[in-house]
Amino acid sequence: MINFLKNKTIASIHVAGMLLMLMVIVVFSAIVAYKEYQNFEIEAQSLHAEFIQKQKDTIVFDTTRVLNFINDAYDYRDKVQDEATVKKQILHAIEELYGRQDGTGYIFVYDFNGVVVSDPIQRQNVGKNLYETQDTNGVMVIKDLIDISRTKGGGFVEYQWLKPTTGLLSPKISYAKSFEPWGWMVGTGVYLDEVEKLIQNQRETLKNKLNHYSLQMVLLLVILFIVGMVGILITNHILNKEISLFNRYFEKAAFTYERIDEENIRLFEFKKMVHYINTMITAIQERKQKLKELNLTLESKVEQKTKDLSEQNILLEQEKDFNASLVKAQDSFIKHSIHEINTPLAVIMTHIDLFKMKEGENRYLTKIEAASKIISNIYADLSYMVKKNRFDYRKKHFNMSDFLKERVDFFEEIAAGNKHKIIEEIQNDLWIYFSEEELQRIVDNNLSNAIKYANRGTDIKVVLKEENEEIILEFIGNSPKIEDTERIFKPFERENDVRGGFGLGLEIVYSICQKENVKIEVQSDDDRTVFCYRFKKKEQDESIIT
Repeated sequence: MINFLKNKTIASIHVAGMLLMLMVIVVFSAIVAYKEYQNFEIEAQSLHAEFIQKQKDTIVFDTTRVLNFINDAYDYRDKVQDEATVKKQILHAIEELYGRQDGTGYIFVYDFNGVVVSDPIQRQNVGKNLYETQDTNGVMVIKDLIDISRTKGGGFVEYQWLKPTTGLLSPKISYAKSFEPWGWMVGTGVYLDEVEKLIQNQRETLKNKLNHYSLQMVLLLVILFIVGMVGILITNHILNKEISLFNRYFEKAAFTYERIDEENIRLFEFKKMVHYINTMITAIQERKQKLKELNLTLESKVEQKTKDLSEQNILLEQEKDFNASLVKAQDSFIKHSIHEINTPLAVIMTHIDLFKMKEGENRYLTKIEAASKIISNIYADLSYMVKKNRFDYRKKHFNMSDFLKERVDFFEEIAAGNKHKIIEEIQNDLWIYFSEEELQRIVDNNLSNAIKYANRGTDIKVVLKEENEEIILEFIGNSPKIEDTERIFKPFERENDVRGGFGLGLEIVYSICQKENVKIEVQSDDDRTVFCYRFKKKEQDESIIT
C-alpha cells in the first residue's frame, strides 16, 4: 500500500479507487452469472436423469404389459390349434395394438438365437439372424438384449439404432425380458435425443437471460463511472486550489523559517498541519543556533578521534598478520612432520617384509614389525586429522567382511607381541556403502585400543553380523572397567594414562560415526568391555540404488 501511494496525486488516487470499485462490481457480477450457469448445469443433469428414469418406467410398463398379454394368450390358448398359428395371432395383435404416435415406441421380439420374430418398423428383417449385430460403439446389441432379458426381472441396454422418424442413428435405451416357454426376448425402447433437445432449449433461454443481465450491469456501471468521475473532478478542483495556497506558504516558510498564518488556511485538516509545522520551525531555529555553537569545537574532536582510530587499526592489522602467520606455520609443521614420518616408516615396513622373505621369521623382527604397525596406525590417525576438513572421503560399495578380515590380519602380529590372540566371528558377504578410509579408522583404532588395554594373555574377539536391518560390528576384550564411557570419545582423553597414546583415536571414531549416523554403544564392567557399532543396512541399500 505504501509503495502504491508513493508519488501519487490525490486525483490519481480517486481514479484508482473508482477503478477498483468498478473491478469489484464486475467480478461480483461475473460470480453471480457463473453461479446461475452452475445452477442450470445441476438442473440440466437432474432433468436428464428424471427424463431417462421416466422413459425407463414407460418402456418397462409397455414391455410388462405385452408379456402379460402373451402369457395370458399362452395359458388360455386352444390346445387343439397349431402352436405356430397361435404365435402368429399373438404377434399380429401386439403389432396392431402397441406403439406410439411418433412411431418410435414399437415392440420387438427375437428368439434366443437372435432371429427376428417381430419388428413392425423393419419388417424386412423378420426371419433374419441379427445376433452378431454391433453398433458404432462396438455394443453387441441383440446379444446383450437376449442375455439381459434372461436375467431375473430383465434389464436395460444402451446402444445406437436407426430412428424411424429421421432415418439416422440415434442413442437409444431398451428394456428386454424373456418369455421362456417359447424362447422369446420381448422388448421396447426409447430414443434419447429428445432430452438433449429439451436441455438445449433451456440452455438457450438461460443464455438470453444472462446476456440481458450483463447488458443491464454494463449500463449501470457506465452510469456509476460517469457520476463518480464528475464527483472526483469537482473534489479535486477544491483540493488543488487549497493545496496550492498551502504550498506557497510552506515554500516561504522552508527558506525563511517564517511561521505560517493559520487564519489564511481554510480547510480544517490543513489547519492542524500548520500548527505542527509552526512548532517544527521553532524547534529548527533553536537547534540551528545550538549547531553553530557545536561546530566550533567539533572539528578538533573529529581530528583527534580519527588519529586514535588510525593507530588502533594499524595495531589490529599487525596482530592479524601475526596470528595468520602462526596458523600457517603450525599447519605447515604438522603436514611436513607427518610426511617426514611416513617416508622412514615406509622404508622400515618394506625392509621388514624383504628380511622375512629372505631370512624367515624372527621374534625380534616380529616385535619391530608390530611396533612399526603401531606407528603406522598413529600416522594414519594424524593424516586423517589433517585432511578431514580439506579432503572428501568418497564412499563406495565393498565387502565389509573381507575388509575386516584384512585389518585383523594386519593386527595379528601386534596382538601376538602383547600376548593376545584375535578371535574372528565374521559373517561372510556383508556389503556396505561407506568410505574405506573412514571405516579403517574405526576398525584400526578399536583394534589398537583393544590390544593396548586388554589384560595380558587374554583373547580379543571381533564380531561382524547382520541383525534387524543393521550391520553390527563389535570389539570384545577383557580389560579394566571404563568408568566414564562418554569421556573417552573426547579429544586427548584416556582412561589409563600409563598405557600411553595421544587420546585422539576414539575422538576420530566418534566424529566419523556422528557424520555417518553410526550408532555407538559401549558396555564395560569388571569382566569385559564391548565397543558396538551399528550401521543401518537400509540406508546402505538405498545409497546403492541411488
